[in-house]
Amino acid sequence: MALQNLLSFPKFWSLFQGGRQIDPTAHTIKSHGATLARNHIHDWLMLVLLILIEVILNVIHPFRRFVGRDMMEDLRYPMKQNTVPVWAVPLYAVLLPIFVFLFFYMRRRDVYDLHHSVLGLLFAVLITGVLTDSIKDAVGRPRPDFFWRCFPDGVEVYDKLGGVVCHGKASDIKEGHKSFPSGHTSWSFAGLGFLSLYLCGKIKVFDRQGHIAKLCILFLPLLAACLVGISRVDDYWHHWQDVFAGGLLGLCLKIRYPF
Repeated sequence: MALQNLLSFPKFWSLFQGGRQIDPTAHTIKSHGATLARNHIHDWLMLVLLILIEVILNVIHPFRRFVGRDMMEDLRYPMKQNTVPVWAVPLYAVLLPIFVFLFFYMRRRDVYDLHHSVLGLLFAVLITGVLTDSIKDAVGRPRPDFFWRCFPDGVEVYDKLGGVVCHGKASDIKEGHKSFPSGHTSWSFAGLGFLSLYLCGKIKVFDRQGHIAKLCILFLPLLAACLVGISRVDDYWHHWQDVFAGGLLGLCLKIRYPF
């Protein structure tokens, strides 16, 4: 009976109303969008700068850390394809939350909520990305599959100091020095963690009304981010420490606007 009452349409739908009702014509994109964007033009320009920095960090070569013969014992895992491809990360970490923001905008017609949510999400994701790739380039930790990136034919070559002399593809070797921290994980927790916090406020998870469905909705994005992190270890692209650090970095860095 309790479950039936919870899932009754009017009551369940009320979870997504976000409390305060707003005049449908009061704060729309058409009436206030242009002015709002002009007022925050410096924020959008800063986002462009972060994108440029992110591009530069991905172009430069990471620190060429010394990798010796004895270290290879922990770096011989096979090279595998990504379970979660790189192109999919912006789809679920950025576009999916924006789709949810648009859903609430269609319900409430509050362009301020939409604008600030999108801006906060983009700042959270891009700042996380810049920090992640800066650490990657500075640390240069080899990935678990570095052996096969360095020696794709299995023939090991070392210099007189015992350091590797790689003869694999330059792009594979470059990528092989970007293990710490996990970018997939940090981006996932930044975007989906932001979405989780957004839903927490909109459906009033802690209003003491006893709706377990609210907690389920809240934890779904975090569960998805956790599964992405696990996939990075399963694919041998990261050590578990890389995933743990990436998760902390993405989850802890959130942007809140004092509007």
